[in-house]
Order: sequence, then C-alpha cells, then structure tokens
Amino acid sequence: MKKQVVCHDMAGRLYKVDSKKLIFRPSIYGILIEKNKILLSKQFDGYDFPGGGAYIHETIEETLKREFWEETGFIVKSKKVIYAGTSLWYSTIRKKYWNCQLIYFSVKKIGGKLSKENLDDEEKKYADLAEWINIKNLNKIKFYNTLGNKGSIKLIKEAVKIKYGK
Repeated sequence: MKKQVVCHDMAGRLYKVDSKKLIFRPSIYGILIEKNKILLSKQFDGYDFPGGGAYIHETIEETLKREFWEETGFIVKSKKVIYAGTSLWYSTIRKKYWNCQLIYFSVKKIGGKLSKENLDDEEKKYADLAEWINIKNLNKIKFYNTLGNKGSIKLIKEAVKIKYGK
C-alpha cells in the first residue's frame, strides 16, 4: 500500500509525494551565541545553523561536533536541546524529498578558529565562510532550512533565553 505524505519547501509550497521517495535523515544543528551575535553558516543565497546529517555510525554528539567543525572551524560542546522535531522537506535545489529528524542544541565554543577549510566536497558547492550576525539584524536575512525565517528566529530567541536568561 502506497502512503502519501505532504512535504514543504522553503517558500511554503506543498508537495504530495509517495512516502517511498523520502530519504530518512537525522539532522543535528548547533546554535552558538556570543556577544549578542549568532554564528550562522552561509549557504546558497541565505544562512543556516551549522550542522547537518548524521552518518549511520555516529552518535548525536559526534554529528554535532563534526558538522559544526566542518562548517565553522570551531569545536563545540552541546549545552541544551532547544528543539527536536520532524520536517517533511522538499529541497528545490537538490530535487529530493526528505524526512528530517531535527535536533537543535545550544552550544558552547571550546576551541578552534573561524574557517571554511573543513567543508566537504558537497558543501564547497554551496557554502562559504560562516558569519557572526547581530541578533538585532535577523529580520534582514534569509534562512535556508526546513524551519524558514519564522521558525529559525524562534529557535534563536530560545537560545538567547538560555544564554542570557532573558
């Protein structure tokens, strides 16, 4: 029996798709805030949180550390889960349907230096040096992720509460 699911893209468009077309992808991301700025990964024509897909042999913590390091050059330690959920996502760039199991952590920087030298071959096609963005300017940027601008800004506000107790 075929099961249909509804996926969304960045613009909020909906796509009915056979569930057999979905790619299962546990995805782990870190939110690093320092001095009222957030470190975001520059991707395509927008930004995302540093992070990405887990390899089958990795733990959540290993994925977080590897992905954050690859995309930013920083070594981090997880502090607290800010969000865990599912996104049925259609990537208009990759032309693929995903069942993304998302986990977002607030993180603390424990070493490293800002770099794009650790990007993998695929990331080098669309990513650039991560940038520190003033939290006050979040409404001026475009998020390229399954949560969109509204969901991403909500996560950042939660991370700010954790960081500064606001």
